[in-house]
This record gives sequence, structure tokens and C-alpha cells, in this order.
Amino acid sequence: MIAQPSDEPVQELTVEQCWELLADEEFGRLAYRLVDEVHIVPINYLVDNRCLLFRTASGNKLLAAALHSDVAFEIDWRDDQSAWSVVARGSLRRLGEDEQHKLDSLPQQPWVDTPKYDVIELTPDEVTGRRFELHLPEAPMP
Repeated sequence: MIAQPSDEPVQELTVEQCWELLADEEFGRLAYRLVDEVHIVPINYLVDNRCLLFRTASGNKLLAAALHSDVAFEIDWRDDQSAWSVVARGSLRRLGEDEQHKLDSLPQQPWVDTPKYDVIELTPDEVTGRRFELHLPEAPMP
């Protein structure tokens, strides 16, 4: 966990710190555009060679990959004193049958028990993150 005190309330994370956080988590939100609609969906994922991999059933995520849609992926965390957020921007592609073994060798299982036969790879063009020192208002006494 990145918990370095600082005089600055907002700190930029390094690319290495961002990838460390991405590798430590397994749940985030994927945002993508299809025609004139923006979609945002939760996914569980794994990091493999600076790419994010996830399984999906046929539907909008698979269509976004086929259209090579620009996407954003976000993870975050907070407690009462600090928070962080990491965003990866890039593109999706459906892995071919000869590449789907990438996910087979990793310990990832879909959280929702429905058939998901396709593997999608998000290749980031940019990964950024920030850490925040929080000063939350105290809850009023009852």
C-alpha cells in the first residue's frame, strides 16, 4: 500500500506505483463508448505484462473490442485518512483462440458464474494515478 505522509494533499503516483496497485487489485470499472452512448461496467481482471485481461460473454464489451474503442479503466481505494485512484487509458482487443491461454495460466475466475468464453486485453497507452490526504468532516454526535 502506498501510504507516505506528505505536506501536499494530492500526490502524483509514478507509473511503477500505479502498476503495483493494479497488480494488487482485481476489481475495477471499465468505461467505453459505443456510438453515442458511454458505458461503465464493473469487471474483475488480472495484470499480465502491463496489460489487463478479463473474461466476458458476448455483448457490449466484446463489441467495443471489435470496434477498437478507446477505453478508460479505473480502480480506487480510501479509508478515513487517505485515498488513491489509478486510471489506465487505452484500447481493447479480443484475444484469438491461440492467445487465450494467457488467462488460463493465471489465477483468475469470473466473479459472476455465467459462461464467459472470450478473453479481452486492455493495452494501456497511459497509466496515471494520484494519492490524496483526506480531511473528512467529523460525523455529528447523535
